[in-house]
Amino acid sequence: MAEHQNTLGRIGDRVVKLCTSTETVSSLLAGEPDLAPADAWERLYGQHALKAAARDGAEDEDAATPEPGPVEADALQRAASCGKWGPTQPSELFLQIYHDALCTLNDSPVPAMVSPPLMGSCGVMPLTIISVVPDIVRHMSNVIVRAEREVFLATNYWQDSVASKFLTDAIRELDRRAGERGSRVVVKILYDRGSPKQLVEPHYIVSEKAFTGKNVKLPQPCEIPNIDMEVMNYHTPLLGTFHSKYMVVDRKIALLQSNNILDNDNLEMLVHLEGPIVDSLYDMALISWHKKLDPPLPSANSPAAQGGLGSWPSEKSNGSAVKEGSQQENGRVREPGVVDPSVPAASSDTTRADTLTGPSTTEGGTHPHPTQRQPTDVEATGGDEQKSSLRSQAPNGAVDGQAETYLAKGEQSIPQNQMQEPTPPDNPLPEHDSEDPHYDVDIAGEVARVQTAVSPKPHETRMQAVTRLLNHTVNKGFEGDAPESPPGEEMTPYIAHPAHEPFPMALVNRAPYGPPTHKSVSNPQNAAWISGLRHAKKSVFIQSPTLNAEPILPAIREACERGVDVYCYICLGYNDAGELLPKQGGHNEMVAHKLYESLSAAARQRLHYFWYVAKDMTRPLVQEHKKRSCHIKLMIVDERVGIQGNGNQDTQSWFHSQEINVMLDSAAVCRAWTDALRRNQNTHVYGALDQEQGMWLDGDGNEAEGVIGVDPGRFSWAKGVVGAIKRVQGTGGF
Repeated sequence: MAEHQNTLGRIGDRVVKLCTSTETVSSLLAGEPDLAPADAWERLYGQHALKAAARDGAEDEDAATPEPGPVEADALQRAASCGKWGPTQPSELFLQIYHDALCTLNDSPVPAMVSPPLMGSCGVMPLTIISVVPDIVRHMSNVIVRAEREVFLATNYWQDSVASKFLTDAIRELDRRAGERGSRVVVKILYDRGSPKQLVEPHYIVSEKAFTGKNVKLPQPCEIPNIDMEVMNYHTPLLGTFHSKYMVVDRKIALLQSNNILDNDNLEMLVHLEGPIVDSLYDMALISWHKKLDPPLPSANSPAAQGGLGSWPSEKSNGSAVKEGSQQENGRVREPGVVDPSVPAASSDTTRADTLTGPSTTEGGTHPHPTQRQPTDVEATGGDEQKSSLRSQAPNGAVDGQAETYLAKGEQSIPQNQMQEPTPPDNPLPEHDSEDPHYDVDIAGEVARVQTAVSPKPHETRMQAVTRLLNHTVNKGFEGDAPESPPGEEMTPYIAHPAHEPFPMALVNRAPYGPPTHKSVSNPQNAAWISGLRHAKKSVFIQSPTLNAEPILPAIREACERGVDVYCYICLGYNDAGELLPKQGGHNEMVAHKLYESLSAAARQRLHYFWYVAKDMTRPLVQEHKKRSCHIKLMIVDERVGIQGNGNQDTQSWFHSQEINVMLDSAAVCRAWTDALRRNQNTHVYGALDQEQGMWLDGDGNEAEGVIGVDPGRFSWAKGVVGAIKRVQGTGGF
């Protein structure tokens, strides 16, 4: 355990100097488009550059040596100076976590996976998606076809599938639109499909024959004459998986999600980001690409904080505040991420779209229409009887009351009448699918279309509509068994956030690490997760497919013993076989059981552990059945600070994979997430583990069907070998 201790002290002088610098990888490439991002990184942060920074900054020798403890006011101020926060200032909790993340850069900025000046930023979040893969790629496809000059798409695993067809069709539609307006678009695609070539060259450009072949099936260049597409395969041998999943479009919009591009049964999560934070994700994308970009990205001179790429053919976006004085003589913007001070921080204009808010219309993500339906008897009474019925059908006739109280604090972002009737019943919007695309002009149109698709068709109940959505391409015909949801519990795949001022955000990433050891533990991602548990005063919510990383388990125990309620939503049986390999941490059942055993009687009541239960089910299903699984990666601390992205709470994500995560400081967004997490799954009703036994049992005292059990047995390693083979073959969990 000693090698896993994340020893944090104070932010070193060199880190402050790096974070307050005016130079980044993306700013260097703006001036030298032929420069490889790897060479730009070496110039800024190579050993010689770091030694010079240390001399100039008079680095304190003991900056990283003190044991972790309360973060003092001067240390918080030091952390605050290491970010560009826009019109709102970070909360104390956010700065405490950000401080601890920055401390991991004292030895080197490499773990950040972003240029340090862009690690702390601000932005807005018009949309969150909590749904199945088709709903995620629907939005991705809409953002792609609305692109003007460039698309940078990255995923861990790309497989020819219905999911990928949404995107390849969108690329073809983008080509058509580009041809109509007489422009060219640059598309970069980055994935990790294991190849022996990566033993010699971790980043290699994929041949046309390979990326148009049966496994990937991207468009052939002759199909998209107006697009310059380049594809890269990236993996750091042996275990440094490129586990990242994101998309950056026109340096205006960034999507950060949990899903890969393939068909499966997972519930997933995506956030849509705009504003200066997009510069941070753009910079990270360049660093991940590593090699010279051929051709370069058109947005090199158009940071998000200065408006990004403008609407074609103009080079200035709606509301852009780019001024001649903000550029150098050669046209290169001085500092990506820095907002022009002439842009007002606040405005009464609800349609505002400028360099702080990003390009999307911000008056709201919904298009309300006059409702034609009358409330049902159940709706008129508030659904109390149905809610009581749900509670009575939970295992042993009870649910976790504390969890119910916590989840009740969520706030829905879509008006109730629009959830129940998103479009006029006599003229419903057709579904946007892979065989019959229906692209929308804005987020509001997408929200209405998707909510229409999850609404009941004639002779269909609302829960049957949910089952239809969850079955999508992989489980057609599978039947759910959950009763109808009462009003206020409708599934809302797309969560449109009301207009809001930009709020503080930070990237908390980890760089890939290939060797089969657990030495790579000190990085912003891991520090942020541990710090969230350490500094929480009320609650920590965690949702992850797996939870077994050795460093997080004592942090959960300590939080519970300290009086903090910790809620863990974990997927039963997720990648169980692979997690049984030596040094992988063990499978979810074993870990949960041991956690409960290790707690005092009082602390045991503050650990609220659940197995994921799908919206249309009344019991958890083992992931091996591939019927109803969950792949969301999320932490919410004290209902205010959220960390969302790519990283699982497992050994692979903690010690090896490249992971990209955004930390945000917004109680409003966290409340909206809490509401959507409650209404888009039945985990809180049917998934609670018994707090005394540390196990899930049904009303008859039986475990879930097909589980391994809390004791995997003497030959668990053999099951682990099988699981590892499945992952390599692309059939296991990611």
